[in-house]
Amino acid sequence: MTYDHLAVLVYRRAQKYGNKIALKYRDYKKAQWIPITWNEFSAAVKKVANALVELGVKEEENIAIFSQNKPETLYVDFGAFANRAVTVPLYATSSSVQVQYIVNDAEIRYIFVGEQYQYDVAFTTMSQCETLEKIIIFDSSVVRDPRDTTSVYFEEFLQSGEAFQHQELVDERTRRCSENDLSNILYTSGTTGEPKGVMLHHYNFLEVFRIHDIRLVDMSDKDVSMCFLPLVHVFEKAWTYLCIHKGVQNCINLRPQDIQMTIKEIRPTLMCSVPRFWEKVYDGVQEKIAETKGITRKLMLDAIRVGKIHNVDYLRVGKTPPLSIRMKYKFYEKTVYSLLKKTIGIENGNFFPVAGAVMSNEIIEFIHSVGIDMLFGYGLTESSATVSCTWKTGYTIGSIGDVMPGVEVKIGENNEILLRGRTITSGYYKKKEVTAATIDEEGWFHTGDAGYLKGNELYMTDRIKDLFKTSNGKYIAPQALETKLVVDRYIDQIAIIADERKFVSALIVPVYGLVKEYADRENIKYSSMEDLLEHPRIMDLFRERIETLQQQFAHYEKAKRFTLLPNAFSMERGELTNTLKVKRNVLAKNYKREIDLMYEE
Repeated sequence: MTYDHLAVLVYRRAQKYGNKIALKYRDYKKAQWIPITWNEFSAAVKKVANALVELGVKEEENIAIFSQNKPETLYVDFGAFANRAVTVPLYATSSSVQVQYIVNDAEIRYIFVGEQYQYDVAFTTMSQCETLEKIIIFDSSVVRDPRDTTSVYFEEFLQSGEAFQHQELVDERTRRCSENDLSNILYTSGTTGEPKGVMLHHYNFLEVFRIHDIRLVDMSDKDVSMCFLPLVHVFEKAWTYLCIHKGVQNCINLRPQDIQMTIKEIRPTLMCSVPRFWEKVYDGVQEKIAETKGITRKLMLDAIRVGKIHNVDYLRVGKTPPLSIRMKYKFYEKTVYSLLKKTIGIENGNFFPVAGAVMSNEIIEFIHSVGIDMLFGYGLTESSATVSCTWKTGYTIGSIGDVMPGVEVKIGENNEILLRGRTITSGYYKKKEVTAATIDEEGWFHTGDAGYLKGNELYMTDRIKDLFKTSNGKYIAPQALETKLVVDRYIDQIAIIADERKFVSALIVPVYGLVKEYADRENIKYSSMEDLLEHPRIMDLFRERIETLQQQFAHYEKAKRFTLLPNAFSMERGELTNTLKVKRNVLAKNYKREIDLMYEE
């Protein structure tokens, strides 16, 4: 089977689906979702392709998109592909320093921006970017700086392509498109060091289509997907392209913080997300159980117990559950599970892919127990997302799924997971030395993750670069303990400290609302959040909960001390990457005083 090149993908889908809905976006002024048909999607891409030529965009030129998720980001993506141009997406939350680095590194002349914040950052960055010529603004309500004489709004930009006066040249460029052309440069923010531009070619995405067609057999043009993660994130980008390939209706969530509202408005059948989304679902259910009494509490606990037997102990391994369990499960399916799914907004669910971070076995088991088909997987920007993933049945809790067809996996020195195949990056943009250090002479990409294979199932044990060595010479895998402890409903964020230290400690961001509720119930008096988190009874509460959760760890792996922080880790202070991973070196610097205090004799 031949796959449609991204340069013509939207046009081909429009030929097939016509006036069927391709995209939706939320109009916040009208508080309603606006549909865009495949024909309208295709026409917009065509206009953008012509307007890019009018602008002076050349073949193989890099174009930046600095925006939240919007239909316009996809118009620019596919309009650029039709011209053999390359798109370089930036996280909507990127700082001026990050934008400056990427614009200069990729020699960007044109940058498309979303809202006021992105425009302000881009405009202030212009003076430090020699190549940057023009800003094109998606949101018409953005107020331009009085000194700005070059920026244009997206509507003005589109008008320059409305006559399709350059269509002949666009068609010519499209005919020259090759699967070896570069499609995207995705800059990974990284937990250390400067960003690296991961080069993804069209053949990477065509292979994504091929291997997911084999694995995700239930995905079709009858599905409705919520585009929730930033389109800069390789998981969402590859997923969204796959949805277009499959003819799936894609509903674009503009504001990540609104997902609990928008998911109920759309009620999608598909949505890819990171574990944090499901951790919050789990925490919410645990909170509900904790505050419920009597028969209702018993029913909820029994529903989870029955669901585990039915879905995890039996169906997962291809066995038929006992009749009594099947009958109970049907009852709970119409009551407890149905109510939970409706409350989240996923009662129409087909399946929900999850990746991007480690996820605890308890949460994975719980999600499956209540009848939600979550596909947990593993991938990297450098692998065009999926390396391995589970399916609805036949999965093993604790694994990161079966290796995808066409992806080669080998376990190297120090149990490092090595990858090879058509989905793997050709390297890092303008970084030959880094590329040579990461992709060996035989073409194996070194992930930096440690794990093992059991048949075709892949297991991840830890992040090699994250391994801490205590001053006693013991190696600690911080993610293992963090994943275990963050399950607790009182813990929102956690960072394990151990490198070159005598013992393991932890910085903990509590769920402030629950801590306040506990203090009110226990009549604990306090003057501020700092005061409350230092209260001996609050410290005892966390100490007991932590001790219970880390029982399975060796003595030297357990957190001996911890500090409760009055403020959450933030991107603004540089403590989190754009994909919400902690930057341990920044935390070590920002919380030096708190960390040092934990190690005082």
